[in-house]
Amino acid sequence: MQFLRQLILAGLLATLISPAFATNGYLAHGYGIKSRGMAGTGVALPQEALIAATNPAGIAFVGNRVEINAAVFSPRRSYNTTGPQSAPPQSSLVQGKVDSGREYFVLPEAGATWQLDDHKAIGLTLYGNGGMNTSYSATDTAGGSFSGATGVDLAQLFLSPTFAYRFDNDAAIGVSAILAYQRFEAKGLTNFSGLSTSPQNLTNNGHDHSFGAGINLGFILPVSEQVTLGGGFRSRVYMTELDDYQGLFAEQGDMDIPASATIGLAWKTTDQLTVLLDIQKTWYSSIDAVGNTMNPAMGLCMGGDVNSCLGGNNGIGFGWKDMTTVKFGVQYEAANDWTWRAGYSHGNQPIPETEVFFNILAPGVMEQHFTAGFSKKFDNGHQEINFAAMYAPSYSVQGPISATQTVELEMKQYQLELGWSLLF
Repeated sequence: MQFLRQLILAGLLATLISPAFATNGYLAHGYGIKSRGMAGTGVALPQEALIAATNPAGIAFVGNRVEINAAVFSPRRSYNTTGPQSAPPQSSLVQGKVDSGREYFVLPEAGATWQLDDHKAIGLTLYGNGGMNTSYSATDTAGGSFSGATGVDLAQLFLSPTFAYRFDNDAAIGVSAILAYQRFEAKGLTNFSGLSTSPQNLTNNGHDHSFGAGINLGFILPVSEQVTLGGGFRSRVYMTELDDYQGLFAEQGDMDIPASATIGLAWKTTDQLTVLLDIQKTWYSSIDAVGNTMNPAMGLCMGGDVNSCLGGNNGIGFGWKDMTTVKFGVQYEAANDWTWRAGYSHGNQPIPETEVFFNILAPGVMEQHFTAGFSKKFDNGHQEINFAAMYAPSYSVQGPISATQTVELEMKQYQLELGWSLLF
């Protein structure tokens, strides 16, 4: 247990200084290195402790194990402004392309599971979300609507104790408590003070913190000897308010974490080859700070409706839509304890063309992920080395920000990950 406490503390510290993750919106494209090697599939194929993040029932099948994973993640974010600047109070930016700074992050996660008997298992996992991270220099933003060094920094960390019960027919159910920590900072928004219900709590207040809780439910159901159905539902995670940014986020700094659900099939076509299909939906629009649109709220705010201003009960948000992602994966168990994986996922990114201006701060526009990975067992099957790689090709969204200007948001992502597992 002392080792596990040290593992969790190390993961916590590393996660807090690494706030960006490969993303569908701002949820990770998968949890667990084996799942990420198959584009985030595997809700119906339990193989690792981190299955609990998607399907808590899965820990009933993975044995006694400890896992540590670490990835190097590189998101490349930019915006490109075309057209002459507009006169205030319209949004306005200097023409040209601006790249976000800080392009490399180290991302850890960890987990452990214990089989109590033939039916019951418990586990503990540590993982995170991110992706709403940008950093634009004061030189790049000078002369526009932003003021000085500009950007946002969002990190979300989850600690999930989990229980699963496996029935005699190899069906299983599971439940996780979600204990969440959130950290946020915004800079460069001083020029929006006139649109805020609390200008002193709008921007440049350093990192603020919030805490919350939710629940994660899951099941595994054998359909036949070759096909397994699995699913998980992660509830909305209710967070305490970010008081230092109550003049930015709708409902006085409320920034809950949206619910998501995943369902999938694992089809063992041969003794070596398994084919996977997962479908995941995330309800971003249910979180006012994320889902509320800029218009008509901005116009109503300028007309005197305080509730439509930044921080108001119906305040300006990022305008994100709900997101559905379809994921495909394959796994081949080769000779000499080698396992090979590959995957592809596609989702319609959540940012409408009408919402590009505010999303310069959070350009979560990724739609596709291509992945590959492998595992190698050694020490008579008691240890594993795991690897996963991800490439998300460039995608952009373009829309108007004023009568004379348009902005194009663009992002691409790379990730390499290495992990170690101990089976005992």
